[in-house]
Parts: sequence; structure tokens; C-alpha cells
Amino acid sequence: MKAFVLEKYGSPLRQTEMPVPSPAPHEVLVRMVASGINHADERLRVGEFKALFPVSFPKVMGGEFAGVVVEVGAAVTDFTVGETVYGYVGLSAAGTLSEYLSVDARAIARAPESLSLVEAAGLPVAALTAWQALVDMGHTTKGQTVLIHGGTGGVGSIAIQLAKRLGATVATTVSTKNIDAARELGADIVIDYTRDDLVQRLDGTPVDLVLDTQGGTTLLTSLEVLRSGGTVIGVTGPPEPMFARRIGVNPVVRLAIRAMSARVRRRARALGVTYRFLLIAPDGAAMQKVAELVDDRILRPIIDRARAFDETQEALDDVLAGGTRGKIVVTTDPKSVTARG
Repeated sequence: MKAFVLEKYGSPLRQTEMPVPSPAPHEVLVRMVASGINHADERLRVGEFKALFPVSFPKVMGGEFAGVVVEVGAAVTDFTVGETVYGYVGLSAAGTLSEYLSVDARAIARAPESLSLVEAAGLPVAALTAWQALVDMGHTTKGQTVLIHGGTGGVGSIAIQLAKRLGATVATTVSTKNIDAARELGADIVIDYTRDDLVQRLDGTPVDLVLDTQGGTTLLTSLEVLRSGGTVIGVTGPPEPMFARRIGVNPVVRLAIRAMSARVRRRARALGVTYRFLLIAPDGAAMQKVAELVDDRILRPIIDRARAFDETQEALDDVLAGGTRGKIVVTTDPKSVTARG
């Protein structure tokens, strides 16, 4: 089978031939139809996660997928051959940028019936980020106000829809060209980050929770708009001590993580707010709930473009260039390749 692998940190992705894997007892073998491309793929490529999640080379890249079950392990009872499934495999597992993948059955769910597999492949990372930030960590409830940065990106577009479903008032930041698209997704307050001052625009609107997809100065500014006791959940870093304890890293790495996040945590304490870091984990049960919300027309994925599988490196370049509206995916189905949306 064809697969895109990383041979060492910092090297470009390389397409190669590999044997089709055999599923372990708790795994299913899936024929990949489409795989989403994410900033996390680049972060893994350059070695950003190597202290947290060491990998063996060559490493098959990719984290999310949609496809068809072709074989099930001896201990798997929830899935059968021929079913369409989707999910997120995590950073350490064999990746999804391959024509076939063996994946832990607990990490996947049946794909939404109302979507094509190309559309479904753009959901797992965005949906799990939104779910784990807004539901599992943020405990978002009706009447709260949530700020979501990058509201028309892959994560932001799903997070807006989910936050509205949870009953929140949603503020979001977008570029000028995406203002109308953010409103169509359901955002109540749309802030043009190229023109507007975030703190001024939200003056008088205490924010309970921020989902920060940008990091840097945007993260620091986000602390300023929170009400006392509010929380910023960041997905681009820096990691913080609670995260380090949760994943069980060694003491040296814990100290490094504490130092990396010290500035943000000090500022948060001074303002009476909290900073948390989120690195999503595979969760088939959450993906099943997301599929139900999709089929109930509550969530819908936004796909910017589907490239051919052979153009995986170009798809990653597209993501890194920015300016996309929704997700970029690659597909093994030539009929599903699309022009840029």
C-alpha cells in the first residue's frame, strides 16, 4: 500500500510502499477513503511533540480519517466488514495517511449517514477539539458567553455550531472576508481581527470561556476579556503543568513545561482567570455523539478542498499557508477531488 511517512524530525513527508497491516484483536483494518490535514501534522513533523510523545521512524503520518472496514480483530464486536467509519487515532499510533490502517476500535465510530466520506474525514480533529474543550473541559452551559478564535477555520467552524447547541452566546474572530460566513455558522458577535480591538469590542460582555486556536499575543489578549474565574483553553500551546501530570511525562519534561507556560499562568493568576492546554485524545464515544448531531443537522463540516492522496505534501502546504475556510482533506477516490472552495 502507499503511505506518507516521516523518516526523521524535520524531513519532508515521503510517499513509500508499505505492507498492509494486520489488525490486532482489538483493532479494525480500514481502507482509507479520505484523511484530514492539520497543523498538528506539521508540529509532529518538526519534532514539537517529541518530548511528550516519542515516535518510531519511519512514522506513518496523519491523525484523522474516514473509510470502510475491511477486516475486524478477534475481540471486536461493535463493527463489521463493510461499515463506513471515521475517527482520530492520536499522535503515537500508526497514522491515517495510508491506503489502509489498523486502528483501535475504541477510537472510531460509524460515519454520519448524511455525509460523504470526504466530508466525514474533515470532522474528527475539529469535532474532538470542540467537544473536549467546550464539553469535557469547559463544561459550557446555557447562558454563558464563549469566544472562539478563527471561527471559520476547521476547528472554529465546528466549535461555533457546538457552542450554540449548548446554549451559549458565541463571539468569534475572523478576517474581513469571512464575516458573513461566521454569522451563517451562528456567531452572535463577529470581530474582524484585522480591524477591531478585541478587548474594546468585548468591553461590557464578560466572557466565560475562550477557545484559543492561535497562541502568542492572541492568547495573552484573550486573558483580558474573561470574567473573573473564566478560562482560556489553548490548543496551540504552551502546555501547562496540569496537562503534564495528566499524560504522565517525566520530571525533567514537567519542569520544562512549567517554564514554558510560566508567563501565561502568571498573567492569568493576576487577572483571576485560568489557562488550560488541550491536546485532544481519541474518543470513539464522542465521535458517535458528533455523528448523531451531524445527522440531526445540528453540526455540519466545512470542507475547503479535497486533494488527491498523491498531493498530501501540497495539502499540508495549503494548511500552513492559511486563509482556508474549513478543512483540507486528501482522498484516495479520484472522483472526490475538488477545486478549492
